[in-house]
Amino acid sequence: MIVYTDALEGVQAEQLKGFFVGWPNPPSAETHLRILQGSAAVVLAKEADGQVIGFITAVSDGVLSAYIPLLEVLPAYQHQGVGGELVKRMLEKLRELYMVDLICDAEMEPFYARFGMRPYHAMFIRNYDRQSGAALKS
Repeated sequence: MIVYTDALEGVQAEQLKGFFVGWPNPPSAETHLRILQGSAAVVLAKEADGQVIGFITAVSDGVLSAYIPLLEVLPAYQHQGVGGELVKRMLEKLRELYMVDLICDAEMEPFYARFGMRPYHAMFIRNYDRQSGAALKS
């Protein structure tokens, strides 16, 4: 049975293994936990034993805007509605904001369109050598 929660209490790095499939320089499970803890909003999909099988994060100013940088579902759980449920729950959490943005590959546009999102043009920088999660310098 899959349980959805926005609580991080009790989540340990060892429950976050198997994500970031195909990334050449993925974050460690410990860094993944730091990502979740540093997010303005999180929704997790978990098995009854506590294993995290999917997650979605948002960063936000808490006033007008939010950005959804990550949606991941473990490969064994993909195409079973987990990702859609995570998006639905996150958009509900962010519903009072003026804008909610994300960047996705073109083949993912139909998935996000199901939730009322529309394609748009974007600009971005990717520092792939820092993909594992470098800390910001103060």
